[in-house]
Amino acid sequence: MDLTSRNLLFGSAGGVEEEAAAPSQQQFTSQGTYSWVAPAGVTSVCAVCVGGGGGGGGGGGGGGGLGWKNNITVSPGSSYTVVVGSGGSASSSNNIINGGDSYFINSSTVKGGGGGSGNRNGNGQGAGGNYTGDGGGNGGNGSVATQWGGGGGGAGGYSGNGGNANTYYGDNGQGGGGGGGGGHASTDSNDGQRKGGGGGGVGLFGQGSNGTGASYTSYGGGGGTGGSGGNNGSSSSTHFGGSGGQYGGGGGGANGYGYGRSGGSGGVRIIWGEGRAYPSTNTNNV
Repeated sequence: MDLTSRNLLFGSAGGVEEEAAAPSQQQFTSQGTYSWVAPAGVTSVCAVCVGGGGGGGGGGGGGGGLGWKNNITVSPGSSYTVVVGSGGSASSSNNIINGGDSYFINSSTVKGGGGGSGNRNGNGQGAGGNYTGDGGGNGGNGSVATQWGGGGGGAGGYSGNGGNANTYYGDNGQGGGGGGGGGHASTDSNDGQRKGGGGGGVGLFGQGSNGTGASYTSYGGGGGTGGSGGNNGSSSSTHFGGSGGQYGGGGGGANGYGYGRSGGSGGVRIIWGEGRAYPSTNTNNV
């Protein structure tokens, strides 16, 4: 056996060289804390994290932030923490909850921050969540409730922010972020038309097209569309605001008689293998 063949088999230091793992991925989309074990042969991974959208109160909830990071060093067989933040809930009481942070290893490695909740009895809107990582985007802000319910902000994008919600319409997302929901858009005092739409979510498979902000409607707040393959926020309905889209869309608000809605839940996705990197290099499932 020549020296080159011997080193390939046993490694230059005389030990058996571990074969690199085939490209693969794993995602986590239910609220909770998990342990991810690095597979054999995996020494570097890339991760994207989206925070949960804020719940809608009177004002709309903020969208969750999105952060991604490449070339994170891991050791095969070692366990690493994954946290998926919940979407902020909403009810007829003052118990309006912010969206939860999502992160991999810890919040200083890579994180998508949860969106803030809309104020139930006041006019405050939820602020969009922030992010930590090599890149990403903040969530869009929810809109203030004046006489009517505010819309939810869109989830952050891979290279730009989610769309803000406004009284009559929502802004488009940037860098693949979700579109903002619309607040109540009519002077009609009918109670069924006083609610805000939810913000659009964002997908976990890398940067795609921008979500579109909600258009003006005469019957209440429309939902923003999802960015990068995320789910759309829902339109408002009688007595209820619209829910935020998965992942990370802010919930729509409901001023006066009625209930705001929950924000979209967060998510974390880990990928590994040669030639794969966020925001969009071979980030689909393989």
